[in-house]
Amino acid sequence: MREGFDNPLRLKSLNHISLLCRSVEESIAFYHDVLGFFPIRRPGSFDFEGAWLFGYGIGIHLLQSEDLDNLPRKHDINPKDNHISFQCESMGGVEKKLKEMGIEHMRATVEEGGIQVDQLFFHDPDGFMIEVCNCDNLPVVPIAGEVARACSRVNLQMMPAQIKQVVQQ
Repeated sequence: MREGFDNPLRLKSLNHISLLCRSVEESIAFYHDVLGFFPIRRPGSFDFEGAWLFGYGIGIHLLQSEDLDNLPRKHDINPKDNHISFQCESMGGVEKKLKEMGIEHMRATVEEGGIQVDQLFFHDPDGFMIEVCNCDNLPVVPIAGEVARACSRVNLQMMPAQIKQVVQQ
């Protein structure tokens, strides 16, 4: 069995991502109004401007940049750029809402073995890439075998013996 499956740090899940912002207030509005995150309490001992938001099991920590001139400005939507991806219930519904909100976006499609995954890419106010997709359509296939499972049904903390057992079934 390959070593990459043994979780040496005993990680449990993704907790949060941190993003530098030109305007914490503008970013709070985006992540709340567009993506549905809600503000949560952050430690009062912090002596810098920022905000914490939570949704879909992860946190987003917004940090007010102290050097606005050196923050990168991205204009082109490039699906190969750094991004965070969210799965959705309806790609058509998401695209309609992005159009209503006037958010510039790009559509892409990935096809693998006759399975199609649709993707929408757009930026937050500071140019960080957001992807919304129906990635559940694409099965997760362990390299060691041929068993396929949808993304939402895979237990990413499976231990090597458990993966071997699944592959042998």
